[in-house]
Amino acid sequence: MSRPLVKGLAFVGSFVVFSTIAGCISTHGIAPQEQRLGNDQLATDAAIQSANRDAKWPGEQWWRAYGDPQLNTWVQTAVDNSPTLSEAEARVRMALSMAGVAESAESPQVSADASLLRHKWPSDYFYGPGELAKTTSWNNNAALGFSYDLDLWGRDRSNTERYMNVAYMTAAEARMAQLELESNIVSAYIQMSLQYAELDIAHAMLEQQQQILSLAQRRLAGGLGTQFEVSEAEVPLPETKRKIDAVEEAIALSRNQIAALAGKGPGAGASIKRPSLRLTAQPALPSALPLELVGRRPDVVASRWKVAAQAKGVDVARAEFYPNVDLVASLGYSAVGGGMLEFLTGQKFTYSVGPAISLPIFDGGRRRSELGQESAGYDAAVAQYNQTLVKALKGISDQLIRTHSMEKQQELAEQSVAAAQKTYDIASKAFKGGLTDYLHVLNAQTRLFQQQLTLQQVQAARLETHAGLVVALGGGLMDGKDMPKEKQMVPASVSVRPLSER
Repeated sequence: MSRPLVKGLAFVGSFVVFSTIAGCISTHGIAPQEQRLGNDQLATDAAIQSANRDAKWPGEQWWRAYGDPQLNTWVQTAVDNSPTLSEAEARVRMALSMAGVAESAESPQVSADASLLRHKWPSDYFYGPGELAKTTSWNNNAALGFSYDLDLWGRDRSNTERYMNVAYMTAAEARMAQLELESNIVSAYIQMSLQYAELDIAHAMLEQQQQILSLAQRRLAGGLGTQFEVSEAEVPLPETKRKIDAVEEAIALSRNQIAALAGKGPGAGASIKRPSLRLTAQPALPSALPLELVGRRPDVVASRWKVAAQAKGVDVARAEFYPNVDLVASLGYSAVGGGMLEFLTGQKFTYSVGPAISLPIFDGGRRRSELGQESAGYDAAVAQYNQTLVKALKGISDQLIRTHSMEKQQELAEQSVAAAQKTYDIASKAFKGGLTDYLHVLNAQTRLFQQQLTLQQVQAARLETHAGLVVALGGGLMDGKDMPKEKQMVPASVSVRPLSER
């Protein structure tokens, strides 16, 4: 090996080494601060600990537990046609395309260009009075360029991984949008079921009020009653009719809401019939909670991918402090003068090859600020993940507490309806026999319908609580495998561990 070449390699080697040292020093004091919660760090309460731990995770079509074919059809229609989900899927495709753009930087870049130009050469200070002065000739060239970033510090690789993690995060967010859509349709459907029950109670109330009015009128005609009793019986009729109209309006609005959620117009909602919901199986809690929760809830999974993406962002920003080395080469032909294609002859062939090195020396603190920004972004993502995990466990505990409460409330509400019905029956018989006045019947009737309405509300709340628990557990949309590993959630250049490992 020739001495000049050895000296050149030594110079380049020393240049890279000292530049690396300088780069490491310049990042001093900038690193992520936030600590990520471990998967099993959060304590569970009695509601979670006492739940059945042998149950399975919710299925993907969890709403089928309500046994209503019409609900099944509308939820599936929404999943297939909702503009909200279409937008979420478009964001996923966009994120994947951006990841492809980032990945392309890791591959060799090849380009070609050529030009065929007729050039008029002037005679002036720049060109001089030489041979080409005041002549017109061909000025042609063709070149094939090649460049390849050696990526010695993993900047391009980390950038690709960052955008891929963003794509995974976006996919999890699309799952979140789907679960929210399913939950909204089920909730609207349950509310419509309750509205139909309220309509039944209102119609029954109107019918009984009309019967009492008719009875009061007959008693007055027979000389056994008074005009005051008739007037009292007439008072509640307009208000009851108003309630019926209000409930019918609410049902029509619920139809519109379900149709809109499914991406359909109001005309499609008009075809929705009365719900026939029933829930025989009680919800139960799966095993390995909260450890497995991190892979089952779309929002938790999305938060983990966001942390992983930000971790790679820190690595990209740190790699910017180090020298960048590219291999560049070009092959081509170039000629001034001669025939139009004479530049393609072997005598006109030219080439160049070698490394291209760039080194940041002074940038006014730009790279340090960028690293600080990425480190702060990582801390924010970790904090968001911690909050999402806390919120997830709270949501499960809340729904379990509500589930147990709804079971007790339904039992008590059924007892109240039975007692109110018995009181009303006694008051009605006494009124027909002339043993009491209408006020007692009216009071008994009011209590009965109030208790019936309360029972319907409790039953609807029980259905919604079941849906809430299923949603809190992830709705069966994630299988626990589509999430980043622990090492992916930590920048390669920084030692950041979960709190459980500290």
